[in-house]
Amino acid sequence: MPPRHQGPGGRVISRRQLWALVALTLMWGVNWPMMKLSLRELSPLYFRALTMTCGALWLYVFYRARGLRMWPQGNEWRSVISLGIPNILGWHTVSILGVQQLASGRAAILGFTMPIWTVLISVLFLGEKLTRRVAFAAVAVGVAIALLTANEFTALAGRPVGVAWMGLAALLWAVGTLMMRRAHLTLPVETLTVWMMILASICLWAIAAISEPWPAWQFSTAMWISLAYGAFINYGFAQIIWSGLARNLPPSTSAMSIMAVPLVGTLTATVIVGESPHWQDFVAVGFVMAAIAAVLLPARLKPKTA
Repeated sequence: MPPRHQGPGGRVISRRQLWALVALTLMWGVNWPMMKLSLRELSPLYFRALTMTCGALWLYVFYRARGLRMWPQGNEWRSVISLGIPNILGWHTVSILGVQQLASGRAAILGFTMPIWTVLISVLFLGEKLTRRVAFAAVAVGVAIALLTANEFTALAGRPVGVAWMGLAALLWAVGTLMMRRAHLTLPVETLTVWMMILASICLWAIAAISEPWPAWQFSTAMWISLAYGAFINYGFAQIIWSGLARNLPPSTSAMSIMAVPLVGTLTATVIVGESPHWQDFVAVGFVMAAIAAVLLPARLKPKTA
């Protein structure tokens, strides 16, 4: 039997789920500076529309070839729309506006404050127990938010609007995560993800056409690589992994365990887009890593007394 690790609330995490979390962390972490790189040559909403459309079409063809039912029926369309609004359209639209305003590593740190909202919503409305480990992790992430927000307000080139965008994006993602976990679906998760992306991409094309100038579509080699990464990694494999984890793990574990993403994003941004993190970024990442330890490390068992 494969080893299993205990998460918050007594739930266990399989080895397969742990490896999925590691893969997701790397995929999403690198994606933040890749997005920042793309925004040098393409406006944010057209970038989202293009990469999401390509990713959705690729996934549709892939899963149909595997024999999955790819067409929602009846009330299943209601699930596609209700879950797609916060999880795909809301998070991906608002977060790219935040990335446009902030350094990519900093945007990642703020975006992945989502677990604070996930835990608070779960405790206030869904009856989940607020353990000491989860409470400590939430406080640690709160300190990280305070550090980065204060720096954006005091820095000469600070972008407090970007902080607001990322905060809203995190809230939307938290709501969508809890909705996904509690949904009673008859539609395969793969099909649900594809159609959420398809409908969201249609909305993004319409919003972009209204709010942004039409692109020239003449890009550098680095830009094409970034677009391919966004379409086939971020909107391909990563979306499917997250959909499965969000439904099968406790909200606190599935959300907070992937908070190493900001660390990966901050470190890789120095190579991909030449960003120079400030001391606040590294301290904030340290608090985020403390939150990860509080959530992922197994609780120490108390010795039995005779």
